[in-house]
Amino acid sequence: MTTAPAARLTVSRTRASLAAELTLRISRKLWRGRAESWAGEGSVGLTRVVDAVVARAGAPANVVVDLGCGSGQVTFPLARTCGQVLAVDIDAGAIALLERTAGDLGLTNIEGVVQPLETLELPHGSVDLIVSNYAMHHLRDADKRTVMTRSYEWLAPGGRLVIGDMMFGRGLAAEDRVIVRQKVGAMIGRGPAGWWRILKNAGRFLLRFQEKPLRTTAWEEMIRSIGFENVEIDHVLAEAHVVSATKPAA
Repeated sequence: MTTAPAARLTVSRTRASLAAELTLRISRKLWRGRAESWAGEGSVGLTRVVDAVVARAGAPANVVVDLGCGSGQVTFPLARTCGQVLAVDIDAGAIALLERTAGDLGLTNIEGVVQPLETLELPHGSVDLIVSNYAMHHLRDADKRTVMTRSYEWLAPGGRLVIGDMMFGRGLAAEDRVIVRQKVGAMIGRGPAGWWRILKNAGRFLLRFQEKPLRTTAWEEMIRSIGFENVEIDHVLAEAHVVSATKPAA
């Protein structure tokens, strides 16, 4: 059952540093025009992660923010039961597609916002649930902490945070090497296209270009240090994990 509509959130933005602004410009170019493919074939392998994020979100919330919403894989399931969903993404094409699909589905409680997560500002204590799915690993580590710190401020007491993402390190730990072997083995079997992906992903992994994942232990340490409690980490498949936590009620 859908909760009562919430008041419209006031969205503003902070100024980014020169380094952050350069990263943002690169991100905009990388994601431009990818909304259609992401909504189709790009999301197929993440269905289990989407389901895990939605399940971890728990009871319907009045005000929800989806950080890095893409074309709405997590946004739409939550909008069917929650009051208001603010869907935020750096890619205008993704937001346009999300809004068209929301119209087709008859969902009127979704507000799309084209804005980098690193510069997003919302009123303190104005949100009940913050979710994100496979977006955070694109941010620099310092920006991850900034977004998580602001998320803590945006949440009302007792509010929930749910992050689905690839979570592994630089290959030094045994569990990291298992994940890397699994990914490489799967790509080798795809022939030349898979071999090219191995080379491309190896460059991203070693140089931390585009993809900058953190290990689950680093995520837990960061979330706890910010002030979140009831931190839980669920392994979904391969490198995919879901971290959930709550802001203290008092």
